Amino acid sequence: MKLPLEVTFRDTEYSPAVEENIKEQADKLHQFYEEIIRCHVIVEKGDKHHNQGNIYHVRIDLTIPGKELVVSREPEKNHAHEDVYIAIRDSFRAMRRQLEEYIRRQRDQGKHDKASFENESDLL
Repeated sequence: MKLPLEVTFRDTEYSPAVEENIKEQADKLHQFYEEIIRCHVIVEKGDKHHNQGNIYHVRIDLTIPGKELVVSREPEKNHAHEDVYIAIRDSFRAMRRQLEEYIRRQRDQGKHDKASFENESDLL
C-alpha cells in the first residue's frame, strides 16, 4: 500500500528536490510502521525578521489507527534549521521517536491486557 502523503509549502518556493527528500523520509517511516493512514508535511520559513538566514519550520501530522501524532519544531530555537534538509531530517527523527513510543505503549498495554485475562481465567 502506498503511503498517502501530502506536502505543503508555505512562505517558501516549491522545490521538487525538497519534496523528493520528504517522500524518501516518509517512505522510511512507512517501512518502519506500515499502518500509517496519512502523512501531511508542512514546510514553511520562520520569522522573516531574523538578521541571519531564514529558519525553516517543518510540521508533520501523522494519522495512524486510533491516533494522530504531531511534530512541530520551534524554528527560532535551532539555527541549524536554516538548512531545510536538516529541519526535515530532525522532524522525521522526532516523529519516528514518537511512533516508537506509541508502539512500545501499545505492546505494554497488550501485555497488561493479556495478564488481566489470564488472572480472570484463574478465578473461574
